[in-house]
Amino acid sequence: MNQLSDEASLYDRDYHLWVLETVKHLETSDFEALDLENLMAEILGWAAMEKRELRNLLRLSFEHLLMWQYGEAERSNNYGHWRGEVTNFRKQIKDELEDSPSLKPYLQQIFEQCYQDGREIASMRSQLPLETFPEKAIANLDQVLDENWFPRVSK
Repeated sequence: MNQLSDEASLYDRDYHLWVLETVKHLETSDFEALDLENLMAEILGWAAMEKRELRNLLRLSFEHLLMWQYGEAERSNNYGHWRGEVTNFRKQIKDELEDSPSLKPYLQQIFEQCYQDGREIASMRSQLPLETFPEKAIANLDQVLDENWFPRVSK
């Protein structure tokens, strides 16, 4: 028990050294010496980080898709940039889902909130009124993730 509290304090004092020591304990199957509480917190933190990354990428996808569709004044200067950004975000989401396919339902859970967030950000960036952008999502999740789909340009 004393070693466990030593390890726990190492986590607070020197994170890098704690990681190296944790790996050493795992490699040598010295499970008694593991700081399980912090190890579990770290592992859960990785899972939360994956979710944050997906939420951010989906939000950015909506922002750029909306700018693509409704940013008429800026379209000629930003067409390639917006298209490239959306393609990049889609590829990153695809990569995340290939590594962790169990997160696909999470995208559906956060879909509406990410659309609303993307809508607000697009309004701020474009300085267009929020009402310019539809309240209802301009696409479904499959379309947003489809590398060949882009919304029709507003006239």
